[in-house]
Amino acid sequence: MLFNLLHKLFKLREDRPSEQRDDSGDIVKPFLDHMEDLRWVIIKVISVLLLAMAAALYNRKELMMLLKHPLLIADPTGGIEGSLRTDTIAASFMISFQMAFYVGIAFALPFILYFIADFVLPALTKREKRILIPGFGVGVLFFAAGAVASYFYITPHTISFFWKDTIDVGLKPIWTWSSYISFFTWLTIGFGLMCEVPLIVLLLAGFGIVNHKFLTSTRNYAYVVILVLAAVVAPTPDPVTFLILASPIILMYEACIWIVWALESRRRKREKAAELDDLTK
Repeated sequence: MLFNLLHKLFKLREDRPSEQRDDSGDIVKPFLDHMEDLRWVIIKVISVLLLAMAAALYNRKELMMLLKHPLLIADPTGGIEGSLRTDTIAASFMISFQMAFYVGIAFALPFILYFIADFVLPALTKREKRILIPGFGVGVLFFAAGAVASYFYITPHTISFFWKDTIDVGLKPIWTWSSYISFFTWLTIGFGLMCEVPLIVLLLAGFGIVNHKFLTSTRNYAYVVILVLAAVVAPTPDPVTFLILASPIILMYEACIWIVWALESRRRKREKAAELDDLTK
């Protein structure tokens, strides 16, 4: 099964359109050459991931200070931060490795995606490359914007809500740093990925997979999906936090519909102009 999957992937890399071929035609690589390329991709991915994790582990004190900041936003008195505890002897090492793992993945992710895209790019046309490469850069910016929004607003308000709710029902909140790091990572990565939804829509439209009519007809379903994702990413009944999380994504989705409509209208005008030019020749 794995062999068949690799064979299809390598076949895809060889099936390059004529506009991408060299003067001598397509260069068909043997299967082992594809495996060699894949091996180097895996090596580069693992290397950059280990380097990012090592750098994060080396700066664990600074990262811990950054990790505490949302807690201070949630409770400026420092009560929430002061209550967090460790429950094992080697917790400092485990927390450091846990933090280095998540931070390393976050910083290495753009490079990992680039290596993977570079491996698959021969299967794309020049037009698809022109869409994908800028989209990659915009995707990194969108993810960073979502992560920053989560860091300064979503995480502090969600933490504050659950802290107060725990006290309101008569329980004593005793949280661990390990659980906080996992919760913090879930919110940050989750909201960052949610901000990628509009970009994915635009990329699908650029590749011709979806169009303006499809996006318009499925608008209600898209809203439901976005609201469900918002509820999963930030599981709090606080309507303000929920709306702040979902509203930007919905607005960006609406903007995508208009952008796709404008691009389609522009393409139709170019096609009509090309047809008129052909008729006048």
